[in-house]
Amino acid sequence: MMPSSSEVTKHHHDANMSAVQMVAGPRNKKPLQIVDPSPAWASTFAALAQQIRDALGDRALAVEHVGSTSVPGLPAKDVIDIDLVVADPGDEPAYVGRLEEEGFVFYFRDLSPGSHQHRFFGRDGPPVWVNLHVYGPDCPEVACHCVFRDWLRANEHDRDLYARTKLDAMAACRGGGETIREYNARKEPVIREILDRAFRANGLLGPGSE
Repeated sequence: MMPSSSEVTKHHHDANMSAVQMVAGPRNKKPLQIVDPSPAWASTFAALAQQIRDALGDRALAVEHVGSTSVPGLPAKDVIDIDLVVADPGDEPAYVGRLEEEGFVFYFRDLSPGSHQHRFFGRDGPPVWVNLHVYGPDCPEVACHCVFRDWLRANEHDRDLYARTKLDAMAACRGGGETIREYNARKEPVIREILDRAFRANGLLGPGSE
């Protein structure tokens, strides 16, 4: 069963930190910096995805490259973002140990309503930093991430708009000594604008929807 249109198009989940259980941490902080797009990102993801599939076998229902490094030509933080779908994120023995053997650190589980049983893993560079998000089947978060990625890949205007937004947000954050939280907040209005166009083009929102 696929997530409904209303589930995919609603605003993404904001974690209730009181329901987030830290497993490891704190994670090393990567300098807040956007770099030019790299053709190596796609091949790096492909190698990581194969590593995850080899470790989990058929437990890995989907391995998606998401985030800015998944869009050719888009400047990004030099971090590979991956959405991994498993049958039941709550069944941690089925996948946690196998991912840890591959060098992924299990940082937290989000047990708040609407989190879709989100688990988060990271692997720090060098040579590459990785954010690995684990969700269950039919998760609207994963669907939304893929819609955004595919839209930016196909639409030069919005890709350029998002690139400018990212660079402006990063300049403002670095000038004011802000963190990744403020950087993401500065991008949010443009992300919503682009997603609205992508949702409508994909038939997920009607002409009168808001």
